[in-house]
Amino acid sequence: MTETRDISEILGLLDWYRSMGADAALAAEPVDWLARGPVPPGQGFQWPDRPDMASAGFVPSGTAPREVAPPAGMTPPAPQQPRLEQPRPDPRPRPQTPLAASEAETDARRIARKAESLEALGDALAAFDGCTLKATATKLCFYRGAPTARLMLIGEAPGREEDLEGKPFVGRAGQLLDKMLKAIDLTEADVHIANVVYWRPPGNRTPTPQETLACRPFLERQIELVRPQFIVALGGSAAKEVLGVSDGIMRLRGKWRDIKIGNITVLALATLHPAYLLRTPDAKQKAWLDLLAIKARLDR
Repeated sequence: MTETRDISEILGLLDWYRSMGADAALAAEPVDWLARGPVPPGQGFQWPDRPDMASAGFVPSGTAPREVAPPAGMTPPAPQQPRLEQPRPDPRPRPQTPLAASEAETDARRIARKAESLEALGDALAAFDGCTLKATATKLCFYRGAPTARLMLIGEAPGREEDLEGKPFVGRAGQLLDKMLKAIDLTEADVHIANVVYWRPPGNRTPTPQETLACRPFLERQIELVRPQFIVALGGSAAKEVLGVSDGIMRLRGKWRDIKIGNITVLALATLHPAYLLRTPDAKQKAWLDLLAIKARLDR
């Protein structure tokens, strides 16, 4: 192999690199770019007067490279396909409900209607698989307090302590709720306490509309069996579900309104959730006004 052939092959390879988009190369001698003054790199540079460099496709910046074939006897590497990131498997359990949301509600309504007592309704809830929350919860949280009562309190969903014990409002928020009731001369034996959904949402997140829809027939039947004169919705999510409105809790709280649940009509009031009061002590004054309104109704 002659030296000329070696140079020809090298220049051919450089020509092919240029056509593939490699438009920069290191010179054999270092270049003092600072000595060039304000001229930016890539501009005002004169290529050496060498025909072999011109034929290799080294042209000033801004000139499109020529389409060239790879050197004889050399096979260009196959273009690499971009690697697609494979989705990582989610280690968390993904409970699947056997029923669509509307089917779950229909099934729940049929089952709940057959319950003639709270005990029967609790058994029906324990056997119900139409709410996905059941798959990730530890226990069913049905109710706490008296089986029948003039006042029924409804919250959003069970939390960690409730999930472990199987009763609503037994954690820090529940302890504050008991103190609030005591302030208006009520105990657990005087009220019926429940939630919009009966199982703890993962991470204490807000229940989805599908989850509340699946539990709604059981809640309605529970209200019919308890037959309260007054219902207090604790927090914004519970208020929207119980009252059937979309306003925020600060606009809803402190206002009595008639609501029809199943075959009974009940006077309902929305107030702030005890968990919110733990985070925002300044709001306790508003909650106290709502408690006084509840006591005034009960004392009539």
